[in-house]
Amino acid sequence: MTHAVRLHACPPVDASIRPPGSKSITNRALICAALAEGPSCLRGVLDSEDTEVMIGAWQQLGVKLRHDRSAATVEIDGCGGALPISAADLYVANSGTTIRFLTAALAACHGEFRLSGVPRMHERPIADLLDALRQLGANVESVNLDNPGCPPVHLQAQGLAGGSATVAGNISSQFLSGLMMAAPLARQDVNLLVEGALVSVPYVEMTAEVMRAFGASIRGPVSGPFSIDVNHRYVGTDYSIEPDASAASYFWGAAAITGGRARVEGLSQSSLQGDVRFCEVLEQMGCHVKYERDAIEVTAAGPLRGVSVNMADISDTVQTLAAVALFAEGATSVRGVAHNRVKETDRISDLARELEKLGAEVEEFHDGLRMIPPTKLKPAQIETYRDHRMAMSMALVGLQCSGIEILDPDCTAKTYPEFWRDLELFSGCRVERLG
Repeated sequence: MTHAVRLHACPPVDASIRPPGSKSITNRALICAALAEGPSCLRGVLDSEDTEVMIGAWQQLGVKLRHDRSAATVEIDGCGGALPISAADLYVANSGTTIRFLTAALAACHGEFRLSGVPRMHERPIADLLDALRQLGANVESVNLDNPGCPPVHLQAQGLAGGSATVAGNISSQFLSGLMMAAPLARQDVNLLVEGALVSVPYVEMTAEVMRAFGASIRGPVSGPFSIDVNHRYVGTDYSIEPDASAASYFWGAAAITGGRARVEGLSQSSLQGDVRFCEVLEQMGCHVKYERDAIEVTAAGPLRGVSVNMADISDTVQTLAAVALFAEGATSVRGVAHNRVKETDRISDLARELEKLGAEVEEFHDGLRMIPPTKLKPAQIETYRDHRMAMSMALVGLQCSGIEILDPDCTAKTYPEFWRDLELFSGCRVERLG
């Protein structure tokens, strides 16, 4: 284990990279393939902590699954909703997608299950998902006495009756996505209504597209309501996964910060992942963005300028923007991301604290923050709070400010185990491992 890494400033980047597969698409495809009738082959699968716990859970449930890490493939013999093992205690570490998606998927099956994770997972809300599942006929409850409405979760699963359910949209789009993916296995058609504003809409669109690739029928506008036809169950298929757009944001951000060029292969403007829209924010800040059929290139085009943006739909890139904003002229404001407070850490308050260490002036809102960059950045030791995105985004500051140290750098294994190697190769920045 490495205690910290110290970054040493580098010249302007000028490089291309293909990030590993999308975590979000990988975990959605694993759910659909495991619940499908017949075999599937998933290509471009991300190998990380979040995907490992999802794969491990299905293996623990008896689903036949072959993971070839070197080829980035997973072959799955779908169970069609009939699990070989009908009782299990599943540990999901700190993977929000895994606990939310699996809770819904297992409710559509039969058996007795318990899902738990790290202490932070037991502070992350899941009550709205459980309530919606009960509306569809599930027997599911939180068994957390200290934080009611949070994991651990207990299921006495007897399948889903179907019908209509209402789910809150303002905490996490993963609640809705989990319900959507479980719905094709219900006994009757499912209608899902969204209460309040839906955050991270592109992730819901992603869910629908992955479901359709496996044969499901889902209708409705992007913000709901959604109708799922149970006569179209999942069918095994050969499915390719895009590179991770959230991970790509760090390399695009590196181009903006260093005054260079970053070309990310395997993504396009029509990607399933909404986080490619981070490039639009960089364009507002003064960068040039070039979209190709199978690549997106960001080139610095002069001084960066602060922006005011609503990032409700691309909230995983807020920390990347914060790093870039430190090098801009004028303030940058982010709103619409109140749900970031219940991620791996409080990604508003904790981000504000780390930006202030670097010399920024920060004003915090309930749903975002306003950052005024310092005249001169201060080298600082950055606390990561076991949050992979805090580590990767704040590392970008070190590309132009020598002496930045990132604590607990191994937390990037959650979604990007080879991040430090790739950053070093991509940027030419020396990443010094400490202790």
